[in-house]
Order: sequence, then structure tokens, then C-alpha cells
Amino acid sequence: MAADLAIRLQRAAFNRALAEADLEAIAPILAPDAILITGTDSALLVGRKVQLQAWKREFAGPARTRYTRTPDTIELSQVEPIALEHGHWQGVVAATGAPLASGNYAAKWREIGTHWVIEAEIYMTVA
Repeated sequence: MAADLAIRLQRAAFNRALAEADLEAIAPILAPDAILITGTDSALLVGRKVQLQAWKREFAGPARTRYTRTPDTIELSQVEPIALEHGHWQGVVAATGAPLASGNYAAKWREIGTHWVIEAEIYMTVA
């Protein structure tokens, strides 16, 4: 399978896991030391365990937000098994679908064995 398609399928699986509040499906998509920088306050979440704890809190909230990331481009390295995804994201009220926030993001992926995992993501809120 082409790397571009494999990464897009992993992103789709991640989006599904977020929509379904499925921590077990999120875990294998994140590298053990994955880094996430949030879009509004630039909070730094380091490591799979920390990110899963943050998602667990988000999923338990009474007015949960459902996030979707949509890749626009995926650039593959010619020298390492890595790729950079650029795209846009949206957060909506899970119960109603009402828009809450949106913006742009970049994600660095690494192929480990036969799987692509997220090593780092940075988000910017624009609306």
C-alpha cells in the first residue's frame, strides 16, 4: 500500500476513534513519545499515556467536543520513513454538531514496521 494512502487511512481511523470515544483505537496510532501542541493555548501534551488521559477526560465531559482532522497534503521524505501531513481541523458539539472551533494543523508521521504512527502534531485555532 502506498504510504500516502496508509497515512490517510490511519487519520480516518483516528477520526473514527475520536467520534466513538475509543481510547483503545487511538493508542496504537500514537507513537509512545508522541507530542501534541494544542491550538488555542499551546498546551504541550507529551507521550501516548498523557494524550490518552486527556482524551479520556474529554470523552467523559458532559458537553463533549468531537474533533475531525482532514488532511490536505501529505509529503513523504525521500531519506527516512517519515511524512508530514498538513490539513484543517474542526471541533463540533458532539450532541448537536454545532461548530465550536476550527483551524489548521501539521502532523509528523513515522513508519514503524508496517504501521504509520503519529510522532508530533501542532494545531492552530483560526475560528
